[in-house]
Amino acid sequence: MAEVPAPDWFTRAVDTPYREGWVPVEGTDIHYLEWGEPGLPGLVFVHGGAAHAHWWSFLAPMFAKRWHAVALDLSGHGDSGRRDRYDHRLWAEEVVAVADAAGFPGPPVVVGHSLGGLVTIQLASTHCDHLAGAVIVDSPVREPDPESRAGARGQAFRTPGTYPDEATAIEHFRLIPPQPCDNDYIVDHVARLSLHETEGGWTWKFDPHLFDQTLVSMRDQLASVRCRIALFRGESSTVVPENTAAYMYELMGRSAPVVSIPEAHHHLILDQPLAFVAALRTLLADWDHSIPRTAL
Repeated sequence: MAEVPAPDWFTRAVDTPYREGWVPVEGTDIHYLEWGEPGLPGLVFVHGGAAHAHWWSFLAPMFAKRWHAVALDLSGHGDSGRRDRYDHRLWAEEVVAVADAAGFPGPPVVVGHSLGGLVTIQLASTHCDHLAGAVIVDSPVREPDPESRAGARGQAFRTPGTYPDEATAIEHFRLIPPQPCDNDYIVDHVARLSLHETEGGWTWKFDPHLFDQTLVSMRDQLASVRCRIALFRGESSTVVPENTAAYMYELMGRSAPVVSIPEAHHHLILDQPLAFVAALRTLLADWDHSIPRTAL
C-alpha cells in the first residue's frame, strides 16, 4: 500500500500532540495515549480485536477541546504487555485502571468498537456507578456471539505473517471482516502503526493467542446495564445487522438510542469517520444536559 495523500482534517488530527502512559494491571503493563487537558471530562476509547489505540488517534483529537480523551491498548494488543489468558472481565479492569491513571474529575464516558464494545458492555455491567455513559460501536450481542467463539475471524488472527520489510507487510494488511473502505490514507495509518520489527522481520503487534479461549456471550451483561448506554452501528454492517441491533435494543430495555451510520460497514470509524464524530458529539452533547432515565 503506497503513501496516500490525506485531507487536511486527518493531517491536523494525527499531528495533534499526545501524551503516553503505562499502568500495571495484574502483572501486565497497559499502554495508553492522551489528548486534551487534565481536568476536562473523561472520554475513553477502546479498540477492536487485534487493533490498537492508534485506531482512535485520528478521531480522539477532535474531542480534545471539550474532553480529556484517552485511548488504550488492551493487553495482547499494540504496545501493551501480553498475558497467558485473556477475557472481557480482565480487559474491563484495564479500562478502569487507565481511567484512574488519567485522573478524570468524574466518571468517564467509554466508547468501544467491536471487541472493545464487548469490553465496554462488561465494564458497564460491573462498574456502572463509575461510568457517565457507555457507547457500543458495532459490537454484536446475539446467540451465538460471533466475537466470542472460535471461528473464521479468530482463525484469521492466529497465523500472522512475518515480512522482510515494512512496505511488504503493509501490502498484506486486511480488514477483518472484509469490507470496502475508500479512505486508503486511514487504512495506511492504522496498518503502519500495527507493525513492529522482530529478528525474523516485520510482523503485527497483537498476540496471535488472543482468540485461543472461547469467550462468554455478553447477553446477560448487556441486559443488566443500568447506566446510560447507546449502540452505534454501520448501516451496511454484516456484524451488527438490523435484526441484531433490534435484539440488543430489547436487551437494553428499549430505552437506549440505536444510531445507524449511513454508508458505513463494521469498521465505521475507518469508512465514515466524520459521520461517526458528528454522531458521537451529538450524543455526548445530549447526555451533557439531559437527565438520565431512571431504570425501572
